[in-house]
Amino acid sequence: MLRKICLWACVCGLCWGLSSCFRSWRKNERDLRKHYANKPVRPTYYTIQNDSLRLFVATTGADTLPPLLLIHGAPGAWYGYLNMVDDSILQSKYHIIAVDRLGYNHSKHRKKRIVTSIDLQARAAALALSLNHSRQKGVLLGRSYGAPIAAKIAILNPQRFNKLVMLAPAIDPTKEKFWWFSKPAKWWIVRMWLPHRINLASFEKFAHAKELEKLADEWPMLQVPTTVVQGGKDWIVDPTNLDFARMKLAKKEAQFIFLPNAGHLISYSHPDLVRELVITPFQHPSASTISVQVGTNEDHK
Repeated sequence: MLRKICLWACVCGLCWGLSSCFRSWRKNERDLRKHYANKPVRPTYYTIQNDSLRLFVATTGADTLPPLLLIHGAPGAWYGYLNMVDDSILQSKYHIIAVDRLGYNHSKHRKKRIVTSIDLQARAAALALSLNHSRQKGVLLGRSYGAPIAAKIAILNPQRFNKLVMLAPAIDPTKEKFWWFSKPAKWWIVRMWLPHRINLASFEKFAHAKELEKLADEWPMLQVPTTVVQGGKDWIVDPTNLDFARMKLAKKEAQFIFLPNAGHLISYSHPDLVRELVITPFQHPSASTISVQVGTNEDHK
């Protein structure tokens, strides 16, 4: 009896801990209404539907401007890019399109509750480009687990983009990080108490290495100029993912930026740098790849 009580106590503690870890990152409709109460520009929301899926999208900026497609990580939602969606400079230059990936927030696959396929996630997110009417090439940005999905979108739609930006990309199949709670988070008794977004993120993590192995053979097909940014103090994605990117993109139009003191959330710790990378035309006249060491007093741990 005591053993069962201890087991349930551990399970409850684990469930509470996992839920609490991500609680601060989740926003409900009330939070978003409060956030936009006094904002001069509010997003326009769309739901793209077909027989297989429902894709939720938030946009700002005129749809006649080039698209800036934002792909979030795991767990996540479109509002993970809130600072970019609200950026007046970006709004003046781009039609900003932030999606909820399949299974997260308001997006879902009608036949599959859990979607761990990079290919399927990419094909679904790319449907959001139908909202743009500029007929111009745009920019594609993905971070963390969203970075390989963004890369897949670029591979599938090279004619739609003139630049791909990957922030803290989880792209090396041999460097997938696991924590003490990773395996227990897959126990059915734990999953039944956790929010769906956390369960999906857990299943994505365990499928990620195999999905990245599939993608590994497709990197030579990437034709879109690419910038990769990695922080040296990133405890979520191994910084050596930057080395993997160098290897896979060695013969490509690519730029690599290493931020020694930055953590994982580069779009928030270095918003000015990210904005510059998005709005500046890709240039590298002298070499196929360059390495840039950048460090500031504002770097986050």
